[in-house]
Formats: sequence, C-alpha cells, structure tokens
Amino acid sequence: MDTMGRHVIAELWGCPDDKLNDLHSIERIMVNAALEAGAEVREVAFHKFAPQGVSGVVIISESHLTIHSFPEHGYASIDVYTCGDRIDPNVACDYITKALSATRLESIEVPRGVGPIHVQDVKVRAL
Repeated sequence: MDTMGRHVIAELWGCPDDKLNDLHSIERIMVNAALEAGAEVREVAFHKFAPQGVSGVVIISESHLTIHSFPEHGYASIDVYTCGDRIDPNVACDYITKALSATRLESIEVPRGVGPIHVQDVKVRAL
C-alpha cells in the first residue's frame, strides 16, 4: 500500500433543492454509497437544520463519509475518506453525485499518511 488512505473532497452543484433538504433520502444515499464502495457501515448520524439543510456522517470501518447540504444554493459538500487500499472513495463519490442529480462535480483526491501533502489538480465534470 502506497498510502494509509485516500480522501476525496467534492463539491456538488446543480442539485435539486428538495433532494438536498430531505434528511431521510440523504441518509439513505450516503449509507448506500458506502455499501456500494464495499465499505462496512458502523454508525450513522444526520441532522436536519431549520429552515433548510442537512449534515451527516456515516462512520465506516475504513473511515467516514460526510455531507453538508445547502438547498438554497443547489450545493452539497462531501468528503469520502477510506483507509487502506480495499475501498475506492471515488465509487462512493460517484454514487452520491448521481443520486443527488448534480449537474457539476468538482473533486480532488488527497493521499493520506504519506508525508507532506501534495494536492493534485481539481477534477471538474459537467454532468
């Protein structure tokens, strides 16, 4: 293994506000994303804000997935961090992007645990 982990940080744009404001749907999407990537889900915690927005975390044996949604902007920020080389965080990120019907994805992958951080170029995809 070259790294202790991989951390995908993603910006999702153009998501429908109703999807970004639905606590139960977002929770289901995040858990399913973890499972789709082959991760083992340990704990789940989500919170609905008033008047809008959802934040949550899915703790996996391999690390975590998080989301913070801003329905008024059609935007969600997500993190998918996996330890080891068995789980690809991009699989979970792609699942979340599709499930939230994002029209634009900006993402970066940061290797973790390899010394000084060297950030690669941001990937931008119009969907």
